[in-house]
Amino acid sequence: MNIAIYLYENAEVLDFSGPYEVLSTAKRIAGNDWNIFFVGESDALVSARGGFLVKPHYTFDDHPAIDVLIVVGGIHTEEMKKTKVIEWIKKTDTLTKQTLSVCTGAFLLAEAGLLNGLSVTTHWEDIDDLKVGYPTLQVVDNKRWVCDGKYTTSGGISAGIDMTLHLVSVLPTLTGTTSTLNLGEKTARQMEYTWQKIHC
Repeated sequence: MNIAIYLYENAEVLDFSGPYEVLSTAKRIAGNDWNIFFVGESDALVSARGGFLVKPHYTFDDHPAIDVLIVVGGIHTEEMKKTKVIEWIKKTDTLTKQTLSVCTGAFLLAEAGLLNGLSVTTHWEDIDDLKVGYPTLQVVDNKRWVCDGKYTTSGGISAGIDMTLHLVSVLPTLTGTTSTLNLGEKTARQMEYTWQKIHC
């Protein structure tokens, strides 16, 4: 299971570090073989919000096949202008079992044409812009995350942690394995995090 988190300049730090912590903790608890990594457009250091520097593990040109893609938020407007980025998201999505976004990452999925007609959400501050910019979306403004088919979108920053806890709860089903214990609950407990669950 290859799980990729897409990084870009001015990405929100907790948007990628929160899901990465959830996934790596769940991997350790379950003793599974998930390969969790960051992908950047290039191999250059990415300067996230606040000047937080992070090194992508892979680039668009050398990453392994991706089973789960998480697109993070932040200052996303420049990313939406990049044809290469939008085309990479669109192409990658054709092979994923799950595609997710945190915060304004939903705008990148929408720009790639992946969310048409679906129920989605984003950071509360950007709800109106998502509605106006992409009128075919069914934008929800009262949930921390929303699932519709293989797509899951979340509200801002810390909501990505809750969404990813939900993801690790359903991943055993996707990989054909079963567990008598909820991996999301065990991961949240290990992280000493109060998981805000919803049904979707």
